[in-house]
Amino acid sequence: MLFMTLKETIRTDLTTAMKARDEIRSSTLRMVLTAITNAEVAGKQARELSDDEVIGVLSSEAKKRREAATAFADGGRPEQAAKEKAEAAVLADYLPAQLTPAEISDLVAEAIAQTGAADVKAMGKVMGVVTPQVKGRADGGAVAAEVRRQLGA
Repeated sequence: MLFMTLKETIRTDLTTAMKARDEIRSSTLRMVLTAITNAEVAGKQARELSDDEVIGVLSSEAKKRREAATAFADGGRPEQAAKEKAEAAVLADYLPAQLTPAEISDLVAEAIAQTGAADVKAMGKVMGVVTPQVKGRADGGAVAAEVRRQLGA
């Protein structure tokens, strides 16, 4: 069986979505491929992104969609908020399963025990241990909030 990279999978799915005339899906996948290409040409020399790096791009794009949906909803523009939520749902198809609050809590508790952190001053140390474990599977803000809560801030 031929193994496709995440980027190739997104390209193939874009073609399928265009043939099916699925506007939201095709525009979202086009936008993601553009973001991936921009990430590939950023820096001193162009290079192909690994699947992990593509997941990083997908995560940040999904986060932008969630924040925009909230902003549009708060601004009284429900149709724009719905569009952003639909785009976030398309992106979620390509991201690893998201961690539950209980799973985040367990990872944070392990990291605190591992680092011996006693107060908020050690938050950076704890985040340094937890962040690579949750990359692409949890929102950084939610993780930081849980670390603060467990360190008693």
